[in-house]
Amino acid sequence: MRTLSGIQPSGKLHLGNYFGYVRPNIEWHKKADVGMIMIADLHALTTMRDPALLRSSIEDMMLDLLACGFDPAKTILFRQSDIPEHTELMWMLSTMTPMGLLERAVSFKEKVEKGIAASAGLFNYPVLQAADIVLYDIDKVPVGKDQQQHLEITRDIIVKFNNAYDDVLVVPEGVIKEDVAVVPGTDGQKMSKSYGNTIPLFGSEKEIQKAIMGIVTDSKGVAEPKDPESCSVFNIHKLFLSKTETEELAAKYKAGGLGYGDAKKLLFTAYMDTFGPMRQKREELQKKPQDIQSVIDEGTKKASVVAKATMAKVRKAVGLR
Repeated sequence: MRTLSGIQPSGKLHLGNYFGYVRPNIEWHKKADVGMIMIADLHALTTMRDPALLRSSIEDMMLDLLACGFDPAKTILFRQSDIPEHTELMWMLSTMTPMGLLERAVSFKEKVEKGIAASAGLFNYPVLQAADIVLYDIDKVPVGKDQQQHLEITRDIIVKFNNAYDDVLVVPEGVIKEDVAVVPGTDGQKMSKSYGNTIPLFGSEKEIQKAIMGIVTDSKGVAEPKDPESCSVFNIHKLFLSKTETEELAAKYKAGGLGYGDAKKLLFTAYMDTFGPMRQKREELQKKPQDIQSVIDEGTKKASVVAKATMAKVRKAVGLR
């Protein structure tokens, strides 16, 4: 089984990225024969207009992913833009994609409502995403419930293409990631860069402490009992704890005597204990840029072999040399 997951280089990783994307995919790749991680820099062009920022964000993403535990011996890490077959296949798929199918994409409407320019690239985003998946003969795609429509669009596009050209491409199946954590941000909403409510994984210790101490809480005093389930501090902290530890912490909230300030200090300690080794590894990797480039070069080489083989079949099927 070959698996692929992509992530946009839209900024440095935060806690929500780790529990929602990084950790689940590390576990998913352990089950795969070949695991592939694509830095989706072409997709990022729909929102990023600063070339220097995009370049630095791509470099940061490579460091972050390797520091978090992706093993280059088992995982193929590559940049989307290094494989030209992505855009070639996107064009071929777009000639078969009904406009109405793309008009029903919820993500396009949501992004436009958030202020992202309604470009043709943003509108055609699902077609490039479909090309990303089928270019590598991916049969199983791990997706969260919020991404189900994306995968259904991909399946619809590929089925239509295969009906015209004799089943040349693999129709992917979705594997719903039921156990993926929804991480609350510092304001209680879902943690997201667009909301400005994140806690960085690899920021300075001062930045992390400031973010944690700034988590919004209610006005209950130290002695008052507190509802742990409605508290963002608790809901973030429990991500680091075992079931028994979570129950013990919840009991402290309910009993009273634990102030929010102390609760945040406990969270900060757990945070630094958990990510300390990764932060140290990132610092070491940063001193060896040639090693990072070697990982990318090797990943690109392996991804390119598969992509070229797929496009050879597709070009033959549609009648191109």
